[in-house]
Amino acid sequence: MTLAAVVLELALVVATMLAVATLVVVGPRPVATALNDFRWRLRACLLPLAALAVVLLLRWATVDVVVRLEREVIGNPVTSYLFEFERVVFPEYPVVVLQSFQTPEVTAYFVFVYIYGYAFLLLFPFVAYFALEEMEELSTLIVAFAVNYGVGLVCYVLFLSMGPRNLEPTLFEGLLYDAFPQSRTLTNQVNQNTNVFPSLHSSLSMTVFFIAWQTREKYPLWVPISGVLAISVVVSTMYLGIHWFLDVVAGTALAAASVYVARNYSIESAISGIRGYLDGRLGRNGRPERD
Repeated sequence: MTLAAVVLELALVVATMLAVATLVVVGPRPVATALNDFRWRLRACLLPLAALAVVLLLRWATVDVVVRLEREVIGNPVTSYLFEFERVVFPEYPVVVLQSFQTPEVTAYFVFVYIYGYAFLLLFPFVAYFALEEMEELSTLIVAFAVNYGVGLVCYVLFLSMGPRNLEPTLFEGLLYDAFPQSRTLTNQVNQNTNVFPSLHSSLSMTVFFIAWQTREKYPLWVPISGVLAISVVVSTMYLGIHWFLDVVAGTALAAASVYVARNYSIESAISGIRGYLDGRLGRNGRPERD
């Protein structure tokens, strides 16, 4: 299957999920109202959107540089530490335990969740929060995503790590590519096999769930849906042999930190802080002040 066919199939499935969830969770009237006055909503989220775009653009534009830095200059190989930690702490590797429950049906569920459920989980909050009367929740979501990607980018430069299936394929099965080989076409376009610590699948999914919980009064039905999906995505990363347990723990911690940052700080306050710092260092005349 070609990349275009994989992307088309992904788009059709996720679009169907988004349409159904929008009708059931949000309702057609709030969506219609939001579309009618979309301009002020976009203006309200302009700075967070710009920050997220910069981070994503930076990540996309520096792929080659990042790979060179992590593998030849900075990268600290940590795979053996992750492997050894789980061997010492657990009576059996968590990935092996999860894969012991392997059946065709369970594998199909986790592959579906990892590919389609994950994309839906990340996109639906944009629709839901865009339909609210205030854009605070949407801004929080966007800033939290930017923090996730930014920290993830730094960690992937600092820590050179490979997943269980790539380290010990005889012990940990690579169930994703065995059950859904066409997914390799897509994942090879967006990720490196050394971008493992932390798990961004886990961090972004749990970020959505944490914000859903904080906004439960607005969309109560979204809380259990996002919770089941987020936890399923987290488990799927280990069941499919992609991530270690510590990758998932680090991803969940990153999710909590990103939501805290997004709730307590804004892009405007960050810009104001940087401007104040520069003013303080340069002085009123734009010249560096002497200590």
